[in-house]
Amino acid sequence: MGTMPHLINTMSLHSRLLQSIIALTTIILLAVSLSIISIVDETGNQHLASETHAWANILAINSSHFLASDNDNSQSKLKSELKKLISTSIINRIHVYRSNEDGSIEFFSSYNKNHTFPAIGDKISEISQLSTIRYLDEHLELIVKITQGQQTSGYLFIQTSLLDKQSFIEKLHYITFGFLVVSLALALAVSQWLFNKTNQPIVKLIESIGQITQSKDYKTQLASQPYKELDILAKNINVLLHRTENHINRIIDDHQYALSQNQALENRLSARTDALKESNQELLSTLEKLHEFQGQLVETEKMASLGDMVAGIAHEVNTPIGLGVTASSLLADKLHEIKTAFDNKTLKSSQLKKFLNDSDENVAIIFRNLERAAKLISSFKKVAVDQSSAEMRTFNVKGLLDEVLLTLSAKLVSANVVTSVICPEDLYVNSKPGPINQILINLILNSIYHAFEGRDKGVITINIMNLSDQLHINYSDDGIGIDDSIKAKIFDPFTTTKRGSGGSGLGMHLVYNLVTQALDGHIVLENEFEHGVNFDITFPVELAAT
Repeated sequence: MGTMPHLINTMSLHSRLLQSIIALTTIILLAVSLSIISIVDETGNQHLASETHAWANILAINSSHFLASDNDNSQSKLKSELKKLISTSIINRIHVYRSNEDGSIEFFSSYNKNHTFPAIGDKISEISQLSTIRYLDEHLELIVKITQGQQTSGYLFIQTSLLDKQSFIEKLHYITFGFLVVSLALALAVSQWLFNKTNQPIVKLIESIGQITQSKDYKTQLASQPYKELDILAKNINVLLHRTENHINRIIDDHQYALSQNQALENRLSARTDALKESNQELLSTLEKLHEFQGQLVETEKMASLGDMVAGIAHEVNTPIGLGVTASSLLADKLHEIKTAFDNKTLKSSQLKKFLNDSDENVAIIFRNLERAAKLISSFKKVAVDQSSAEMRTFNVKGLLDEVLLTLSAKLVSANVVTSVICPEDLYVNSKPGPINQILINLILNSIYHAFEGRDKGVITINIMNLSDQLHINYSDDGIGIDDSIKAKIFDPFTTTKRGSGGSGLGMHLVYNLVTQALDGHIVLENEFEHGVNFDITFPVELAAT
């Protein structure tokens, strides 16, 4: 079948330009913003870690002599000293642990930023893990050694806040979002300005072409355009308009010449018609007799094709019926054996089981073959009825073709001919199935008798499609083809290559009459094929609702 043209989803230049600029601006701004925020976050973490290390070392140095003192007030003095020393807001908590001579570690003193910071448990068990900075959700934690000389006198735990940095990052997010919104608005305004700037000459160009189309004044030339690409397009359109004008002028001149030639021919024909009237009158009676005789021969040809089908169907039906009779006889014998064994009370379960299995197979064989015979007879009945009728009715084209092929299956198999059918399954039309039936049968039989003579095998291809309320049938085979000497008169009556072998020469003439008269259509023999034949048949039909 022919393929329908694909629908193209169009998009306006304004939408394409707007989407492209907005998308590009958004991607660039998001990438830059995320990069800046990531760099600021990483720099803030590094700065806070460095400051944490610095404060931890300073406080550790100032705490060392308190740990060495034996004064009972050294713990409270250290706490006061820590409050004096800590001048930054980033430190949340300080723990000082003392190492005893026996190797144990105990809590010594602490510092909390304010009363809103409750005390936390000691970190003695985590000294080894906190020797490097640990990042938590809202703060950093670090433990450094407190040394006196070469000896470790204790440890200092420091906790610094990440909230200030996180607050700054959050503000940076808001600033970035605002900048993104402003940038997108600016990009939208710029894209609108660019579109208005470039679209104006395009609109004028479209209006000019529309006016030329409506007025059909192809002498009009488009003006030069401000942009190079549009100017090139306008020049090409001007060339096309010039060629269109020249082509129209040539058509008008040819038409005038044809009118003058027709008038001259009419004058000559009028003169010759008068001379031929007397001769034609004598020929009319002879032609009438020939037409009657030709009509009788055409009807005879129709019955001949039906006779070929009868022979083929008889051969095809004989095989399944014979198989059904054989299977039924075998089933009757098996049934008699079972009945005898049952009457003699010698029936075994294995014997009964085998009988049931054999019966299933025989019944299946009988059913398949009877169904095959019924299908053949039904198809032949439909084809025979269609051949004898030229009435309009609604039918499925694929079904009609299948019925024809089924009725001719015996001849196709005996000639080793393969058929290839291309036809929509749901193509229902309102037409005359009888003439279509006869056309297909005559074409197929013609291929079998003529195209594949002396050949081991052959292929027949039938392609059917509906286009613009016309049914198109393309029939082709890969046989020996038609001799060039008779191609020009292939549809004439009594044209045959088997005149001495029983060929009447009316087969293709019958097909031509059925196509042109019964179906009001056209049939053409394609000449460009080197091998085989190709007939193109078209006739009007009405599509029917499925």
